[in-house]
Amino acid sequence: MAQHPRAAHAVATAHPVEPHRKITFHGVILAHRPPHPAGRLTDVSNEEPTTPDAPDPQDSPFRHESTSRDEAPQFVLPLVARIERAAPPARTDALETAARAVLTILSDERSLGEGPWAQAMRDWQDARIRKVVRRARGAEWRRAEALPGITVTGKSAEVRVYPPVPLDGWPKDLARLQVSGTELDDPEPPAGPDPAHPVLWMSPEVDMSAGKSMAQAGHGAQLAWWELSPEDRTAWRAAGFPLSVRTAGAAQWSDLTTSGLPVVRDAGFTEITPGSCTVVADHPALRPGRGQRS
Repeated sequence: MAQHPRAAHAVATAHPVEPHRKITFHGVILAHRPPHPAGRLTDVSNEEPTTPDAPDPQDSPFRHESTSRDEAPQFVLPLVARIERAAPPARTDALETAARAVLTILSDERSLGEGPWAQAMRDWQDARIRKVVRRARGAEWRRAEALPGITVTGKSAEVRVYPPVPLDGWPKDLARLQVSGTELDDPEPPAGPDPAHPVLWMSPEVDMSAGKSMAQAGHGAQLAWWELSPEDRTAWRAAGFPLSVRTAGAAQWSDLTTSGLPVVRDAGFTEITPGSCTVVADHPALRPGRGQRS
């Protein structure tokens, strides 16, 4: 199925790769440190583990070549941002809320074990992982909110995330929503982030629409989640997924992209130059020297 030119895609998994390796796939390159040795996504609930063992590297969604994952049914994680004409959300709050929405559905009990969304979440992760951000207002939002999903609310933003759907099987009330036109501003510069909480650092070198930036923030949050220990995941979830999204300074950005923290790079199929690094996921538990992953 052809994707909208501004649809944001990502594919990722949780199996060991070489540090700082950059791998291109479906418009996004992700570079990150190897996850904990178990090499699998670990549940934070009392359910049995719900994700498969680490895939064979020859069948990895990190590979840009065609693999058996391309032959599997393809799914997408839909996110819908509420953007009313009279009261649009602040851009930074929308990015932070989108990132928390991704984390919320990853850890929700309905996505785990034998939950009603668990199979869709597993199918999504077994193929090429994609996220698409659309916008809604008024009656569109009310129809979107009536569908099964989770609404995450920020200071001014509302983002609803849904269990993955087939690429060609979007519910009609989501399929009709627009992808383009998600342009937002901050009424005033955001305050500095709390260093005790995770920070998703956006690149100062690339210019992205709010919708693409929301998807990129979600990618960064998901990479951080995958690399955390079960204990750190549990603590982050229990705290309500506090995080900040900020644009790094030029000198800081250079340090961040070589620090060994999880990095999202874009292959440049939409909006930006190929190979652009878009997000560094700076979770305190993943910072160099912590040595707490297990």
